[in-house]
Amino acid sequence: MEIQPSKTESSKPEGASPSPPYLLWSACVLLAVAVALGAYLAPPLLLMAQGVVLAVAAYMFALAVRGAAPALPIPAAEFSSGEFRTVLERLSDALFVYDKDFKVTFWNPAAERLFNLPSAEAVGRALSPQDAENPRRRLLAQVAFPSLAPGMVARSPAGAYPQVVDLSFTDPFLELRVTSLALGTGPDGAPLGFAKVIRDRTREVSLMKSKSEFVTIASHQLRTPTTGLHWALDSLHKDSSKFDPATKALIDGAFEGSETLLKIIDDLLGIAKIEEGRFGYAFVNVDLVAFLDKLLGQILPAASHAGVSLYFNKPEKVFPPVIADPQKLAMAVSNLVENAIRYNVKNGTVTVGLAEVTNEPFVEVAVKDTGIGIPPEDVKKLFTKFFRADNALKLQTEGSGLGLFIVKNIVQAHGGKIWAESELERGTTFHFTLATDPNRVPRHEVPLG
Repeated sequence: MEIQPSKTESSKPEGASPSPPYLLWSACVLLAVAVALGAYLAPPLLLMAQGVVLAVAAYMFALAVRGAAPALPIPAAEFSSGEFRTVLERLSDALFVYDKDFKVTFWNPAAERLFNLPSAEAVGRALSPQDAENPRRRLLAQVAFPSLAPGMVARSPAGAYPQVVDLSFTDPFLELRVTSLALGTGPDGAPLGFAKVIRDRTREVSLMKSKSEFVTIASHQLRTPTTGLHWALDSLHKDSSKFDPATKALIDGAFEGSETLLKIIDDLLGIAKIEEGRFGYAFVNVDLVAFLDKLLGQILPAASHAGVSLYFNKPEKVFPPVIADPQKLAMAVSNLVENAIRYNVKNGTVTVGLAEVTNEPFVEVAVKDTGIGIPPEDVKKLFTKFFRADNALKLQTEGSGLGLFIVKNIVQAHGGKIWAESELERGTTFHFTLATDPNRVPRHEVPLG
């Protein structure tokens, strides 16, 4: 099917609205890009990128069908035929568009399969929360109005588009990611309509849960015998002076190995709980200066043993208490400080400081070292699971690459942010914020998506 602009369109003045054929072909290109993204990107980047591209394509399509341009050279029905329909039918994600009156104007084949509703029963009919009372349209109502779903987790800031939410259903088990886009604004400033792209994540989530359950069970099974072994080696380690030097070195090495193994097992258990949203937080008001002073005092012997000086720049002014879980916060700070010691140089320093965030109810904590630094290309990967920079691997071959991932999630669960600044051979500074306002701390844990 070849679409040619009419004479009326070709004579439009510069700056006029794009013609429907232009919108149509632009939408086709965007949909092709979405399919390509599906082939070359992996979640979660794929989910966001493909959803946005599909929504923009739907917007262009809706404008063409609704006659947003001055002229419509071919019947609207033909926009769903030929090349355009071929692209739509190959999309694995459900896609539908509705106007400001919630009347559905577009419904793709994937939507028919997901909602078990043919296009004839969807297009031209208005969406309503009352549809949730109709078993045949209940799922559609819960997707259109996410607050009606049994489980909902927002993945984007409130009020910002595109809106991304994860919806969970138990009977039957179903996991959906819904990306919503407002389709422009009319003269009154209200959106002309909305497009929703729905990805069925049921299999993906099931696999993630199975993986987490396996890690949890395996870690628990490993922890019990490892703990017994660690206790036995601890007893020998305390009395290692009774043995000859070779045996003493063997015992000491086995003891350190058992400690490392226990830490890795605990990290794996912690990550499984974080991913499922059940790490468990108990927030209280914490005097951060006193908290850090005590914690750093406990870490000081390890720093001295490594030949690193540990300093705490206590602020002169009184800081407001932060809202924190002391146990989880100690885990995060200890990890950052111990890393700063481990990847430092002989006679290096680690300095911990505090500062209030200007015009925000947050306190910023900084952990600065004079160590080996991090390559610029690796800084953005620091907080991903199992990642370790090449220069860190050369200095310390042992390590799981799980610590900073856990630290990031602890900080985020406290309503804060974490980031790093580094210069090779000059050192690294980790910054993170903690809220002093209880309203800035998330009320519930959110499973990772």
